[in-house]
Amino acid sequence: MAEPRMRLRQKGQQFSNPELAGLLEAFGDTQPLPATLTTLDEIITDFIIETCHSAAICASYSRRQKIKVDDFKWVLRRDAKKLGRVTEIFFAEKILKDNRKAFDIGTGEGLVQGKKGAVKELGVDDEGEEGGRKKKKRKTEA
Repeated sequence: MAEPRMRLRQKGQQFSNPELAGLLEAFGDTQPLPATLTTLDEIITDFIIETCHSAAICASYSRRQKIKVDDFKWVLRRDAKKLGRVTEIFFAEKILKDNRKAFDIGTGEGLVQGKKGAVKELGVDDEGEEGGRKKKKRKTEA
């Protein structure tokens, strides 16, 4: 498989100045210079492009054309801070998705009635058995 093609970059900044200034302000720079904003924009853009290319190469080793989340995790495996942050974001996204499923927007009730997973999370099955296992019913010959 061929290497990913480099696309032509847009001229100028990729990120807006208020976003970059907010990022720098979070790290203590109250009034960043325009040259600082331009340099930060180039650094961030190059990092994103290089990470995406590395993830594409990782996917090509697995004989896939589509990039998966695991490819990005593989690229960031040596940087514990970045990998931890990515894992944290995906965990938070999963919790939000589960909470959205459990909340019924139409009626305003907390749990959706009739969902098996809502009661199962508490350790009790729909039949009232604890432990989460159901007993199999044996067929009787008639």
